[in-house]
Amino acid sequence: MQEYTVVIAMLALLQCIYFSMRVGDARAKFGVDAPATTGNTDFERINRVHYNTIEQLVIFMPALFTFSTYVSPLWAQVLGVAFIIGRFVYSKGYTNDAKKRAPGMIITFLSNVVLVVGTIIGVFI
Repeated sequence: MQEYTVVIAMLALLQCIYFSMRVGDARAKFGVDAPATTGNTDFERINRVHYNTIEQLVIFMPALFTFSTYVSPLWAQVLGVAFIIGRFVYSKGYTNDAKKRAPGMIITFLSNVVLVVGTIIGVFI
C-alpha cells in the first residue's frame, strides 16, 4: 500500500514540473526575460503558482510519508490526492484572478495541516 503513497508523491512533483513549464511558456508569451520575475501581472500570477507550490511541497512531502507511516497509508493517499487537486484549483483560480485563489489554498492548507498534526498525534498513539 505504501507504493501508492510514493506514486502520489511523484504525481505532486510532476505537477510542480508542469507548473514550472508553464512559467517558461509564460516568459515567452509575455516577454519576461530571465532573471526578471515581474513586469506582467499575468506572468506574475503563473510564476506565483509555481513558487507557492514549491513552498507547499516543503511541508507536504515529509508530512505525507510520516503520516503514511504513523497513521494510515490510505488516509495519507486520500489527503495527498486532495493536495494535488487543491494545487490545480489554486492554479486555475490564481491564474485567472488573484482574488480567486482562496478555495485551492484552503484545500492545500487543510491537507497539509491534517498531515502534520495527524503525524504528531500518530507518533504518540
